[in-house]
Amino acid sequence: MPLRLYDTLTREKRPFTPIDPKNVRMYVCGPTVYDFAHIGNARPVIVFDVLFRLLRHLYGADHVTYVRNITDVDDKINDRAARDFPGLPLNEAIRRVTELTEKEFHEDAAALGSLPPTFEPRATEHVAEMREIIERLVQGGFAYVAEDHVLFSPQAMNAAKSVLPRYGALANRSLDEMIAGARVDVAPYKRDTTDFVLWKPAKPGEPSWPSPSGIKVEGRPGWHIECSAMAWKHLGEAFDIHGGGIDLVFPHHENELAQSTCAFHSDRMANIWMHNGFLQVEGEKMSKSLGNFITIRELLETNKFGGQRWSGGVLRMTMLRTHYRSPIDWTLRALEESQKTLLNWANVMERSMTSFVGEGLPAATVVDALMDDLNTPKAIAEMHKLADAARKGDLAAGQSLHDTGRWLGLLDLTMMSSSDLTAVGQGAQLFMEPGIRNDIDSKVEARAAARSRKDFKESDRIRDELASKGVVLKDGKDADGKPVTTWEIAR
Repeated sequence: MPLRLYDTLTREKRPFTPIDPKNVRMYVCGPTVYDFAHIGNARPVIVFDVLFRLLRHLYGADHVTYVRNITDVDDKINDRAARDFPGLPLNEAIRRVTELTEKEFHEDAAALGSLPPTFEPRATEHVAEMREIIERLVQGGFAYVAEDHVLFSPQAMNAAKSVLPRYGALANRSLDEMIAGARVDVAPYKRDTTDFVLWKPAKPGEPSWPSPSGIKVEGRPGWHIECSAMAWKHLGEAFDIHGGGIDLVFPHHENELAQSTCAFHSDRMANIWMHNGFLQVEGEKMSKSLGNFITIRELLETNKFGGQRWSGGVLRMTMLRTHYRSPIDWTLRALEESQKTLLNWANVMERSMTSFVGEGLPAATVVDALMDDLNTPKAIAEMHKLADAARKGDLAAGQSLHDTGRWLGLLDLTMMSSSDLTAVGQGAQLFMEPGIRNDIDSKVEARAAARSRKDFKESDRIRDELASKGVVLKDGKDADGKPVTTWEIAR
């Protein structure tokens, strides 16, 4: 079946036909590097990584270009730099903040099982391209200079008699609706309320560059022009897919679309616009004021959510169990269910004597599910079918379950040596966060000590505690006849 994707611009699911099958191109808005990425930021990282993997499977890894940008010039970055490094010149403080935060983001993305994009451009490395686009917009009558600012005019865009799309088409709103519903900057130099900044003068000490359009004072770019420039540099005037969170539809993506199409006199910037849905936590909007603001790093390294650390595989599985366009409720129960699923699959693969080496192909049924607008819930359901077949003795199904899980980024064992795999039995323990395994092992040792001193009450207490958590103990003897206890996750 052909790949079908939902296009936010046309509001329909339609067949995906690349502009050039030998160079399939995708752009996704990346992080603004001033703080740890939160769990909402993880959703587009995971969603578009799955799409990247699918496109590579369909067209070949060498024929897909995935660009995810780094925004490294922004007021939030400036504020964080001044706060964290008050004794340094602002530009040096900004460099320290952006380099550290970018490194943290890369670590989090890798922990979530995501592949690195083909290119990861930084905004500050593409100021020349930004100025070029701005000059084209001014010369074309779509932008104007006012008080050392350059502003884009949506009114001019909509008045143009050409192939250009209507400003507001992506957000499906008229200019009047956007004026009424949007928070816009009020400034005396604006010709119209909806005009937005392409370039602005820099404040003293801020990062700055020579300005376009004859402006004599140095300045810095507006947010939206950055992505237009980076996409143009690495993917061309028009490309296949533009992705991001639903919160970026307006104003960011609407303005990107306007800038790029007007600069290059085109009817499109991307053939398909894809947006993942919102994320809330335990039924509420995530916010610092509610105390439910959670970073990826906190989930991976602390017990802030649910009293334990979670593996990247569990976080990824939790995201994939909900369709990318639907809102997702991030709950403790959902994490627990994802962990249970991965543990059960691991046990199935262990009993199937699965080979954990090589680059096997994903199951055709799973690929078919993803071909329908990246239907990951159906893909997970198909993997459950493989697990059921493996439980009934189908060894090939067990191998396919592993190969598919690894292809999806759920079961990446490439960082483990063969001795590691042997030591943990190639089973459920592979999916358990190391701290959890250590905790179970220490309890098993404590129980063994209690049994040796004939404290059977304490021995039974520890056994029951582990059983309540789904850990089954098996007592036996080793080759020398000495007592030995092993454990596994309850099936």
